[in-house]
Amino acid sequence: MDWVRQHYGKDYAPNTRETFRRQTIHQFMAAGVVRRNPDAPDRPVNSPHTVYQVTTEVLALLRSYGTDNWHPNLTDYLARIGTLASEYAWERARHRVPVRIEGNRNINLSPGEHSDLIRSIIEDFASIFLPGSHLIYVGDTGDKWRYFDRDRLATLGVQVDAHGKMPDVVLHDGRRGWLVVVEAVTSHGPVDHKRYAELARLFAGATAGIVYVTAFRSHAAMARYLGDIAWQTEVWIAEVPSHLIHYDGDRFLGPYETN
Repeated sequence: MDWVRQHYGKDYAPNTRETFRRQTIHQFMAAGVVRRNPDAPDRPVNSPHTVYQVTTEVLALLRSYGTDNWHPNLTDYLARIGTLASEYAWERARHRVPVRIEGNRNINLSPGEHSDLIRSIIEDFASIFLPGSHLIYVGDTGDKWRYFDRDRLATLGVQVDAHGKMPDVVLHDGRRGWLVVVEAVTSHGPVDHKRYAELARLFAGATAGIVYVTAFRSHAAMARYLGDIAWQTEVWIAEVPSHLIHYDGDRFLGPYETN
C-alpha cells in the first residue's frame, strides 16, 4: 500500500489488505499470473505467513520486455494462458479439504486445520449427536458463505445479511426442533459470553431452540479456553467424538447407567 501511495498517488486505509486480496490478487491467481504459497500449498488461506509469487512463465515474459523477444514471447504466452491458468487452478484445488454433506454431495474448503475441524463437525459430530439433521450453513476461511441453505433458515424465522457474523457451522435437527450453531476453534475463541450474546441476537427470530457448541481438535487445544467458555453451551472434542462436555451442571446431575 505504501508503494501504491508513492507511485500512483492512491491512499488506502491500513485495514484494506482484504480489498487487495479480493480485487487484485484473486484475479491475478485466476489468470495464472501469481501463485499462492508455492512453498507450502496447504498453508491456510488466512495464515499471516501467506505469500504470493509471480509464476515462472509470467516472470520470464516480463523480463523480455523491451527486447526483440517481447512480441513473440507475448504471443506465445497469450496462446498458452488458458492452459496455464487451468494448471494452477488444479494445483490449488488439489490441496482443498473435501467435506461430505447431505445426499453424498461434497463441498471443498480451503486447506488448513480449521477446515479439517469443520469436516469433523459435519461428518462426525452431526452423525453421532444429530442424526438426520440438515446442514444449513458452512463458513470457510476463503469463502464466508461456502454453503448456505438460506431458504431453510428463513423457514425457521431467521434472516441474516451479508454482514452478519455467522458461526462456522449451523445444523437443523427437525426431529427435536433444534438449531445447532457450532464454532470451530483453531485460532479464534470459543462461544464465550460475548459470542453467546452475539449469536443469540443473530438467531433471535428462530422458531427452533438454539444449541450452542464449541468444537476443538483436542483436549490440549481446549485447555487455553477453559475459563472463557460460556455456561449453557456444549463442548465437543474431535479426538473423542462420542462424548460431549456440558457446561450447565444441573441438567445432567446424576449417575450414568452402566453396561
